[in-house]
Amino acid sequence: MTPVFRELNAAMRQYRESTHTEAVGSALLSQIGELAQIAGWIASDAGQHAQAERVYRIGIDAARQADNGPLVANLAGSLAYQFSNTGQERAGLDLSRAALDEAGADAPAKTRALFFDRIAWAHTRVGEAQPAMQALGRAHDALADADVGAPTWAYWVSREELEVMDARVFTELHRPLRAVPLLTHVLSRYDATHAREVALYRSWLAVALADANEPEQAAEEARRVVIASTDMASDRITSRARVVLHRFEEFKEVSEVGDLLHDHGHLLCT
Repeated sequence: MTPVFRELNAAMRQYRESTHTEAVGSALLSQIGELAQIAGWIASDAGQHAQAERVYRIGIDAARQADNGPLVANLAGSLAYQFSNTGQERAGLDLSRAALDEAGADAPAKTRALFFDRIAWAHTRVGEAQPAMQALGRAHDALADADVGAPTWAYWVSREELEVMDARVFTELHRPLRAVPLLTHVLSRYDATHAREVALYRSWLAVALADANEPEQAAEEARRVVIASTDMASDRITSRARVVLHRFEEFKEVSEVGDLLHDHGHLLCT
C-alpha cells in the first residue's frame, strides 16, 4: 500500500472515530476528498481501474458532505477522465459535464478551466470535434479571468498545461498541422525530470507526425516512448506505446519504422 492510501485510511478513521466540531469535520472530509483524488490517480495510472473508481467515489461522497463543490467536481472529473480513456467514452462525457455543474457557477477560475479541459477531452473521445474545440476555448477563457481563492490542488493548472490538452485534442482529431507545433513547443520547455509526462507527450507527437506523413521523424519519437514504457511502472504509458506502434503499421515499409516494429513489435501481442 502506498503512503497516500495509508494517509487516506488514517483520515477516514479519524473522521469516523473522533469527536469534532462541524468545522473540523468539514475540513477532515475535504482532506479525505483530496487524498482520494491522489490515490485514485495513482491506482488509475497503474491500471487498477476498479480500485481507482472505488476510491474516487469515496472522495466524491466525502467532498459532497463537506459541501465542497469544486472538490466534488475534481474527483468526478478525474473519474470521467478514466472512463474516457478506458472504453466508457459516453459515460466519461456525461460525468465530465455533471462535474462542471456540481462545481457551481462561483467555482474559482483555475478549477473551471480544468473542468472545461476535461469536457473537451471527453468530447474528443466520442468524436465530437466542434464541442471539443468550444470547450477548449472556454477553458482558456476561464483561465484568463482574475482568479480568487483557487484551491491548492489546482496549483498545476496553467496556460502551458492547457496547451498540452489542446495538442492532445488536435492529435486525436487528426489535425497534425495544429498538434505538431504545440507538442514540439511543449516538449522543448518541459522539465525532462518529469519522465512520465514527457513520454506521454512524445506519444501524441509521434502519432501527430505520422498523421502529417512524417514517418521517419515519428518513428524516432515513438522509439523514445517505447523505451520509456519499459522503464516505468505506468499502465498509461504502456497503453500509449501500443497505440503508437499500431499507428505505424501502415508505414512498415519505411526503414526506420520497420526497424522500430522489428525491435518492439512484440509489445503489440502483450
